[in-house]
Amino acid sequence: MDLDFKESILCDLNRSVQDRDRFVCHAFRPKLGLAGSPGTEDPDASAIQKERRQRESLRKFLESDKIKYERALALQRLNRDPDGVFMNLAYHLAWNVIQRRAVFKEQKDCFESVSDLYLRSSELIGGYAGVLWLAPDHIHVYVESDGERPPEAMVHELKRLSREAILSEFQDIKAMLETGIDLWDEAYFVETLGYGR
Repeated sequence: MDLDFKESILCDLNRSVQDRDRFVCHAFRPKLGLAGSPGTEDPDASAIQKERRQRESLRKFLESDKIKYERALALQRLNRDPDGVFMNLAYHLAWNVIQRRAVFKEQKDCFESVSDLYLRSSELIGGYAGVLWLAPDHIHVYVESDGERPPEAMVHELKRLSREAILSEFQDIKAMLETGIDLWDEAYFVETLGYGR
């Protein structure tokens, strides 16, 4: 998946909030695959499964009560004030696992659970949140918002909710982290992807 995103940004973000002498970025080791190692799977079958998951995720999103409500509300506002504008901001967010540790080595096993977790968190952040990509040491998230909450607040809430759920569901990930160490790094990347009218 090409996100048009330089991975070195995540190491620089991590380095900026951690002890520079102790920080080691594991993302750019020679012959280390960021998003998994090549397997024996049929690439076409994997692409078909990925496309099915994306379609299913979009279908669930479009059929959600929240979206139906927002559509009805937007139509009412449009009837009252045709010049009114409905804002729907979209963001690409990314953040690292602390010290870019590769805790999601088996991301195929984790992807469904983590993706469902972010979908369930959507309502709690006042928008839509979906996983774009889960790499061994970082995550890319797509968020849509009505603009009521700043991106920083959404990021902190998503990190908090996902940390609690992931560490309780995946005991092997919890075991990889030192006691008292958070799952996610403090730094994050955010870019706006546009808005709807």
